[in-house]
Amino acid sequence: MIGENVGFVRAVRVAGPGREFLPTSEPVDIVIADGRIVDIAPTGNLRPTGALIDAEGGWLLPGLWDHHVHVLQWALAADRVPLGEVASAHDAATIMALAPESDGRRVGSGFRDGLWSDAPSLELLDATTAGVPTYLINADVHSVWMNTAAFRREGFEPVASGMLVEEDAFEISRRLNAVDAAVADAAVERMARTAAARGVVGLVDLDMTWNDEPWQRRAARGFDTLRISYGTYPQDLDRAIAEGLRTGDSVRGSSNGLVRVGPLKVITDGSLGTRTAACAHHYPGDTGNHGLLTVPPEELIEMMTRATAAGLECAIHAIGDVANAHALDAYALTGAVGTIEHAQLVAHADIPRFARLGVAASVQPEHALDDRDMTDAIWAEQSAQPYPLRALADSGANLRFGSDAPVAPLDPWAAMASAVFRTRDGRDAWHPHQRIDIDTAISASTAGGSTAPAEISPGAVADLVIVGADPLTADERGLRAMPVRTTLVAGRVTHGA
Repeated sequence: MIGENVGFVRAVRVAGPGREFLPTSEPVDIVIADGRIVDIAPTGNLRPTGALIDAEGGWLLPGLWDHHVHVLQWALAADRVPLGEVASAHDAATIMALAPESDGRRVGSGFRDGLWSDAPSLELLDATTAGVPTYLINADVHSVWMNTAAFRREGFEPVASGMLVEEDAFEISRRLNAVDAAVADAAVERMARTAAARGVVGLVDLDMTWNDEPWQRRAARGFDTLRISYGTYPQDLDRAIAEGLRTGDSVRGSSNGLVRVGPLKVITDGSLGTRTAACAHHYPGDTGNHGLLTVPPEELIEMMTRATAAGLECAIHAIGDVANAHALDAYALTGAVGTIEHAQLVAHADIPRFARLGVAASVQPEHALDDRDMTDAIWAEQSAQPYPLRALADSGANLRFGSDAPVAPLDPWAAMASAVFRTRDGRDAWHPHQRIDIDTAISASTAGGSTAPAEISPGAVADLVIVGADPLTADERGLRAMPVRTTLVAGRVTHGA
């Protein structure tokens, strides 16, 4: 049934935004035409039309979105050595010594060295990997550990730590992602189908490249599994303006309107794992290190002003509290529309500014649990609030959930579970006062976010997901393992039947 347009959904319970406006909490039938919901009524009161899905008591929600994905990097991660469970630099180097080669090099990804007892070094990696260019990409993508052979291959001068950070690390990732177009597009198609199988109908692609070209190509080839909004980076801002790219416009060559221009993405500081997020207080044991502001405030204001004048929204990466304060200042001064991406450490006085300025908090709840131990160790002396989901929601801020894949897997149910329960693997809830309710989590996982969620109502676009259990009553494990039966984009089946 993949690709078929659905005209009728029978006997489904509505669990997402919009259910409060329905005449009953019992199963309903839904009529769909021309990609939109036409009518909703208690089961048995509407005449079936077109292809029919019998939901058999399943639960219906608006289609889910991931508001922060590095699409190609995530798609290619499946072919790289997973390092997420590695406990030391020695173990990582040993694993990479045995890894298979591709294009004459070895590539691993997902390591987290913040709590390792030993330090990565050029000498250690050289001792195990010999002359094969070897690359280990940090889970946060803000650093890459390489051996001498890799430094030489890329034309960089080797450093004793073996680590390249920030822009140098991003450049290495761009080179590793520069695969043949056919290989890239096949990987993206696989990724899209996997996302649809988790109820995802759309995502924001923030790959660190000129995204207009590959999405033109994919749209022209008929890509239709997901809605896509793709970002532009500062190095391409002049080009985007010259070519007339405006947020919300369909990509050139698109016939179905699923692929659209997204925001200007600006990375203004580093990350927690690389100890480069810009913070008010220094990192433990390193009194001179407050992280990095990678874009000066005056430069950020200038870029956001130009983007806004050209019709581009903004997506500003800010992890540390200093970076978040500067990003909010820039929104206040420019009148730009958009998001702060991550908002992992926010000064208490800055939390209400999100809602006041109309800036959405594009956050990744799984990062809170991935980083909980590292946060407690590395940010123990910070006075700002780490991962302040409840505080932001209570202040009226619009939460938009994402994964930052490949930093975390692209799975909105995992994000919701982390936000609602603030735990996994049987551990006590971390900062439980920052838990949010399931209704807010579902809304934050839709296209409009927590304060403007997609709703199930007549006239709404039929981007829908049918699941096999009630998400409103699911426990943490049940939410993570939510069975997705069917995903529809504009009434067309992209997963299941």
